[in-house]
Amino acid sequence: MPLTTEQKHDLAKEFGRTEGDTGSPEVQIAVLTNQIRQMTEHMKVHPKDYSSRRGLLRMVSRRRRHLDYVKRHNPQLYLDLLARLDIRK
Repeated sequence: MPLTTEQKHDLAKEFGRTEGDTGSPEVQIAVLTNQIRQMTEHMKVHPKDYSSRRGLLRMVSRRRRHLDYVKRHNPQLYLDLLARLDIRK
């Protein structure tokens, strides 16, 4: 189940650089992290849903690319994001 508009707005408010910021890497990482968590729960219930598994792997790869970008440009922000979103690395 995708995130609702309200959930995305809350994430943008919490992680965005300015009001209404939806495109910064921090917001995109936060949105992807929540989608990954939802999809992981779905996969626990439906282990043979291979289409959703492929989508989950794509989301994880996209989040990894965003995290690599943040790590290159602002290493301290990268560490803060890992801690705030409870992502292990």
